[in-house]
Order: sequence, then C-alpha cells, then structure tokens
Amino acid sequence: MVANKQNPMKRKASDKETEETSAPQQELKEETGGDGASEASDYESDKENLLGSIQNDEDSSDSEGDEEYVTDDEEALSFESADSDFDEAEIKDVEKAAAAAGGESEEEDSADDVVSDSSPEEDDGDESSEVEEDDVPEEEEEKTEVKSVVKSGEKKVRGVGIFPPERKGKKALPRDEYAAGDTSDEEDIRNTVGNIPMHWYNEYKHIGYDWDAKKIVKAKQGDAIDDFLKRMEDPDFGRTVKDPQTGQNVVLSEEDVALIKRIMAGRNPDAQYDDYGQWIEWFSSEVEKMPIRNIPDSKKSFLPSKAEKQRIGKYVHALKMGWMKTKAEKKRLMANRKGPKFYMLWETDHGQEEMRRIHDHVVAPKRPLPHHAESYNPPPEYLFNAQEMEQWKRYEDEPWKRKLHFIPQKFNSLREVPAYDNYIKERFIRCLDLYLCPRGKRTRVTVGPEYLIPKLPSPRDLQPFPTLQNLIYKGHTDMIRSMSVEPLGEYIVTGSDDHTVKIWEISTARCIRTIPTGDIVRSVAWCPNSKITLIAVATGKRVLLINPKVGDHLLVKKTDDLLAEAPRHDTIDNERIQTAVQWGEVTEEERKAGVRVVITHFRDVKQVTWHGRGDYFASVMPDAANRSVLIHQLSKRRSQLPFSKSKGLIQCVLFHPVKPCLFVATQRHVRVYDLVKQELLKKLFPGCKWISSMAIHPKGDNLVIGTYEKKLMWFDLDLSTKPYQQLRLHNSAVRNVAFHQRYPLFASASDDRSVIVCHGMVYNDLLQNPLIVPLRRLEQHSRVNDFAVFDVVFHPTQPWVFSAGADSTVRLFT
Repeated sequence: MVANKQNPMKRKASDKETEETSAPQQELKEETGGDGASEASDYESDKENLLGSIQNDEDSSDSEGDEEYVTDDEEALSFESADSDFDEAEIKDVEKAAAAAGGESEEEDSADDVVSDSSPEEDDGDESSEVEEDDVPEEEEEKTEVKSVVKSGEKKVRGVGIFPPERKGKKALPRDEYAAGDTSDEEDIRNTVGNIPMHWYNEYKHIGYDWDAKKIVKAKQGDAIDDFLKRMEDPDFGRTVKDPQTGQNVVLSEEDVALIKRIMAGRNPDAQYDDYGQWIEWFSSEVEKMPIRNIPDSKKSFLPSKAEKQRIGKYVHALKMGWMKTKAEKKRLMANRKGPKFYMLWETDHGQEEMRRIHDHVVAPKRPLPHHAESYNPPPEYLFNAQEMEQWKRYEDEPWKRKLHFIPQKFNSLREVPAYDNYIKERFIRCLDLYLCPRGKRTRVTVGPEYLIPKLPSPRDLQPFPTLQNLIYKGHTDMIRSMSVEPLGEYIVTGSDDHTVKIWEISTARCIRTIPTGDIVRSVAWCPNSKITLIAVATGKRVLLINPKVGDHLLVKKTDDLLAEAPRHDTIDNERIQTAVQWGEVTEEERKAGVRVVITHFRDVKQVTWHGRGDYFASVMPDAANRSVLIHQLSKRRSQLPFSKSKGLIQCVLFHPVKPCLFVATQRHVRVYDLVKQELLKKLFPGCKWISSMAIHPKGDNLVIGTYEKKLMWFDLDLSTKPYQQLRLHNSAVRNVAFHQRYPLFASASDDRSVIVCHGMVYNDLLQNPLIVPLRRLEQHSRVNDFAVFDVVFHPTQPWVFSAGADSTVRLFT
C-alpha cells in the first residue's frame, strides 16, 4: 500500500472519519457473517481501499492550503507515512523489516511493483491475493490491525507503522493543533509567538516563529465566495470560530455551544448547578455579645496636672522668644564675647535689621549707566558737529530741551580728564530729588502674551464667508466711487469718475447698460422696494432717478407709469427749501437714457441713501452748513430740511431699518434723531477725529463706524454711547463699511488695498455680548494715486461681497 502524506486533522474532522470508517466495517461484517477465507480477503481489501481513499482526500486537501504550524500533542499522536517520493531502496528496506516482524515470508517486489504502489487500489488487490484462505487466525489479526489503524489514524506500510524519514528539500508538514481537544489551559502552549500585537504580521504570510525559529504560516484565507459556499454546504459553519492567535478555524462542540448559551443568558456556566436549590444560611441569626475594643489606652488620654502644663508652656514661650538658651548656644555666645570685636565701617541704613522700623521702605532708584557719549574717549559719531553745537547753544536759556546735558569731549588718556565743573551741583540736585520727591511701590503684574489674546472660535466654525475672488467687472475708465446691488441680487450698478453709470449682470460680469451723467458720480443707491426698479444717482449738484430697464418688464412699465406725471400739491415750499433744491424736468436725451426725475441742489451732493420702504431718500451736501441734509419724498415729489442749525461738517446719513430714526454722522460724533417726534434721541461718542462711513445692523441695535484713522468702531446702541469694541485691522484710512442682510458678516474697505470680512454675531439675549471675529483679508485691488478700495457691498442673499476700487474694477469674492 502506498505511503501517502497524512496531515493532522481537526477534532471534528477526525471524529467524522472514524464514523465513516466504522460504518463500512459493520456492513462488511454483516455481509461476510462468518463465511470462508475469500470473504475475509475481500473484507480486508475493502478496508485498505477505504483507508487509501481517505488518505488521498487528505493529501489533496492539504496540498491546496498553505502550511500550518506543527505541534506535538501527547493525547493523539499521528504519524506521517512514507511519501511516494522516497527512493526505491528505502521502500524495499521497509518491506523487509515488516516481513521479518510479522513472521511472514513474502517475496520482494520488483522496482515496477514499488512504482505501482502509487495507486492504492492495485496494491490492495495484490496484497489481498497473497492472503491464504485457510489461515483464519491471521485474518482475525489483520482485521483487528485495520480497526486500530482506523481508530488511531496511524498509517501502515506492509502492516507495520513506521516513522518515515524527513523529506529532503521540503518543509515540515503542518499539523492540526486542535486535534486532541480545545481547552483554555493550553493557550500559553499553543501561542508560541508570545503576547504581541498580531497586526504586526498583517503584511506577511506568517504570524511569527516557533521554538525552532521556523515561520508559522497563516491559514488560508478564503474570499467571499468560499465563505458563502461554506455557509451553504458546511453544517458546522454556524459554530465555527477563528483562533486569533493561530488563524485556524475551530469547530465548537455541543458542550461548548451549550456553555456559551448559558453565559449569554446570564446563567451559571455549570450545567449541574441548581438555580432553585435550598437556601443555605451562611450567617446565623443568633446574636453573640463580644467587646467592641480591648486595646490599651493611648498616650493622648493621659492628662497632666495644671501646674505642669503651665510650666511647660512657659518653657516653650521662652525658647521661642530666645530668652532661654541651650547649653550649646550659651557656649557659642561666651566664645563670641571673649573673641575680638569687628565693626562695619561702611554700614548703611539699608540693612534688614535696621530697616524693620520703617514701614514699606522703597529703595532709591539707581542712576542709569554711562553711555558712549560720557566716555573720555568717545567714538567720533558721538562728538558734536557744527550743526549740533549750534543747536546746543540755541537752547542755552532752555537747557531742559537739550538731548544731552553736557558736551562730549575726547581725551587721549584718563589722566588728561579735568574735574567736572557741575559735579557738586548735580550731586546736590540728586540729593534734593531723593529727599523731596515721593516714591511709591508698584506691583508688577506678570501677564504672559497668551493671556492677552482673546479666546476666539476658529474661522472654520464660522463659515460661510467669502474667501476667493470669483469675477472681475471691467468697463470703467476711471476710479469707481460707489456701487449698489439690486434687492433680488441679479444686477449691480456702479458709478465712476468717468461720468457714467453702468449696470452689470452679477452672474456673468456682463455690462448691460451704460448711462452718461455729465459729471462725477459720487454715490449710487438701488431702491430697496422690489416692486419698482429705480436707482438714485448723486452726480455733481444733481440727483438723478433712473429706471435701469432690467428685470421684469411689468415692473419697468409700472415704474415709468408711476413717474410719468408729477403729482399736484396745493402747499408751496418756503424760500429756504426752494433755494436749496428744485425738482426739474428731464430732457429728451436723458429720458432715452432712462432718467425719469432730476433733483437739482445748490451744492455738490456727496451721498444718497434710501429708506427701507423705498418712498423716502436722503441726500447729503457737506458744504451746505445747516442745509446739508435733505429728505425727499418720491410719491409727492417734495423735499424738506430736517435741521435748522448746523451741528458740524456732516459726512453721511443713514435710516434705521425698523424704527423712524435717522443717523447723522459728523466728523467726530453720531447723532440719532426721531423723525416722528423730531427730537434728538442719542449722541454717540466714537472718540475719533474724522468719521468716513457707517453701517447699521439689520436688526437696528448695533452700529459700525469707519474712520480715516484706520479704526473700526462697534457700537451697541442699547448698551452705551461709547464704542463697545475698537478694531485696528487696517493700515490706512477706512473708506466704507457694510453689513450683510442675512448672515452675521460685516466688511470694511480701506486704502491699504484690502477688504476685511469679519464675523459679527448679535444675540437675542441682552446679557450676552456680540461676538466679533476677523475672518479673512482680501487683497486684490491695486493702488492708484494713494487710493485703493472705495466701496464694499454684500450680496442680499448669498455670502458674497463686492468691492469697488480706484483701479476701475469691481471684484466679486465668494
């Protein structure tokens, strides 16, 4: 019979094979029953055929997988049979040894017979034919021998179990370490790798090394199809687990499954344990009387007499005050008295013992160290030239204005330096300063720089806000001073020093319409009422109301019909208003360009702004004194002067978004007026010299002011009349500021070529202060004649910002 390779099998697999081999044995016994020797030989040949087929199956299954770790198990030893790759001489020696041990005289097979041993069926047939029919005891011995082979899993060569020699040039065959059972007591024996993280070997084909320094090869890892086939075909798939230490699959027995179920159910793992047994009283209910403590009294419980207590107290007090001396201290004092006495010649009143009588003594400040100019041989650059000497003599009557109180001189050596003329005078002044000048002690506060920086949230947490430049609107030939966005966010209007007003499409940066004005355009404002399409333009001394003819055609026609005829009114304006402003007619050329109403002022108009409802708008003339601010009503085509006295040089005005209030900004103050009651409500004090612009929060409770002094000031109108916070973000004058209508954002434009976007969250809780965080600096404009960015406007619905600059461009940041 050919000696095939036999690898170790798992526990369950060996049990199954034993059952498979035992079933044919019973069938053979029933068929033969007790017949002649021929039936016994047939039975023996069937047994050997069965063994050969089992061994071939194991060889084929083992050859497909990778090598596994081989261990020696004391409970079930499985021996490897001789491989068919061995030499013929070795096989013949094995056959001779088997014949000698059994006492049988068999003929040696030829070389062809040995080669033909690779087929177990042919060899079984030959071997069964050699058995004699009359030798019944030998048949019984062979039957018992076959049974022992089947049960033990041991291979036979010519009826003798042998240990085959090691194969040359090949690795050791893997062996199943779970063949003899799976117990937790053997984990430390199997895990020869050690207690190390197994993910170290994820990229390797092995999982460590054994005691012989050989690699422990990982078990074969099947793919998803193999897992699915095992799930469908393998009845033990549901109770198969994987050992994380070795990578082998372990089939749980019925006892293991029952144990796991009991643990998961929260019951006792022992199946023999009775959950409903009789109660055992571990503690008796009888009360035994025992002493609580029986230790000797501590030293604390000892109470001395009052006389001894007073005596000890006196001793302790005398030791503390130094009245009572120890023997060692007395000897030291006596030695000091007998020895020579020394006195401090230069002793001062700065000593610690003498200064105890002075409360909080402050040491006199030290004179500064001499500089290079005070040297007897100073460098040449410290010597006075003719101009410096002339300046020194000029301040002879005012010596405190001199940088130095002496003239630096140069000497070759220290011996040539004469006596200082003002030495006694300076020493006297120094003594007067120390005697008469009061000195105070200041506590130095050690504050690190990290404590001075406020704790602000990260800009990533405050998104969205504009970060990148998206579009550039080019078409003007001179600097753009002002711009405004349509309420729906589809178009934008710009006014420039090239005497034109241009209307752009925001999404494409395409110029739709160009309207000439005949003078420099200083301000443009789109009407916030979305039911009409109207733009107010401040150019020179005129304010033009222009229909841009963009958007819905019905709204364009409705706007033209509304402004076609002037309404009639019986009242006549006083002379003060008539000399300041006049509502005039429009020429034919201007009407074709889109101009519908012309309002002529007697001074140059700097700013124009709309009320939230779109019926009122205000114009500002800074040079008009008490007639600087005019409020116009579109529906009645009338104007009025709200102020009779001049409060300063007015820079800009602004309507409150909710209340009937008007914000008027002069150079140094901001006044808030109630338009209904016609009275001053509040006066804000920014503390600056020149206000440039201002913007109000959509809720109307906070105000931002930009100044030409590079500062931004945030006012909480409900909190105080002084700035809540000052922001020094720009390096040059701030030209304009703006709030977003929906997002908590505000921006500022400056002549330093930058537009700074900040987060400004206003909370409904009055006890919580606004959160102000600078987010992004956008620098894309170029500087022209010391001017950079003139205006900044937010998109009404998107977190986008527009900037108009002196480089004749408008830039969109998204």
